[in-house]
Amino acid sequence: MLASALITYPQAIILGLLQGVSELFPISSLGHSVILPQLLGWDIHQNDPYFLSFLVATHLATALVLLGFFWRDWVRIVKGLGRSLRDREIAESDTDAKLGWLLVVGTIPAGILGLALEHKLRAAFASATSASFFLMLNGLLLFGAEHLRRRAPQVDADDDARIAKQVTWRNAFFVGAAQAVALIPGFSRSGATMGGGLLVGLSNKDAARFAFLLATPIIGAAALLKLPELLGAQGDGVRGQALVASLCSAFSAYLAVRFLMKYFERNTLMPFAIYCFFAGLACLVYFVA
Repeated sequence: MLASALITYPQAIILGLLQGVSELFPISSLGHSVILPQLLGWDIHQNDPYFLSFLVATHLATALVLLGFFWRDWVRIVKGLGRSLRDREIAESDTDAKLGWLLVVGTIPAGILGLALEHKLRAAFASATSASFFLMLNGLLLFGAEHLRRRAPQVDADDDARIAKQVTWRNAFFVGAAQAVALIPGFSRSGATMGGGLLVGLSNKDAARFAFLLATPIIGAAALLKLPELLGAQGDGVRGQALVASLCSAFSAYLAVRFLMKYFERNTLMPFAIYCFFAGLACLVYFVA
């Protein structure tokens, strides 16, 4: 069967919309991309080469949306990094430079662990049954992060200045490394990062902001590294569907990040924890029965 027959345009629309939301909501885009096709009876599997190439476009679209949404912040951060390199120091008052290097420190462990473990973990846990189980555990992770969180201190500063002041270099490494759990379908990258932010003393709003800033280079770099696969033989028959899915992913990701940055001003991870646990439990029962 041709690859083009395995992903229809309606399926591409659904998968694109789902990816844009589930990548940013702390509910695991990878887990949902494994579970949903099996629930709907689609002949699509997580480790099919054409499907992995198809997902590249949706991830790249999400990264571009995050870059655009936080564009002014990234301009300031890059300028801050440039100043610190020029002066060979991070000035105490230069919060943009400090935040930039915190993001670099957080990116390093996620990048190394991703390159080393991604294929092994996806191959080992690519079934809908295991993804459902780990989705349950993702709910427990979110619940635990809220339960064990450190109380965020009241710091009278703008968002980035608060993050730069409260996050240490060790904490940035820890939060970045926490993203590696999302290599297992069912665990959420944004959920692990937000949870790590809560554990090091950030508020929900600042933890979400730090998670989205940290996710931008990680998701973007991973997608760009795999883009040749989409443009090569593995992308034959799915490029049109991938383009449609990427547009849908960009649309839903933009709505998701706008909603979440408002939502976390006053709310917590608990609704997502409840959803992940009970959705994972229901799917696990369905697939095992």
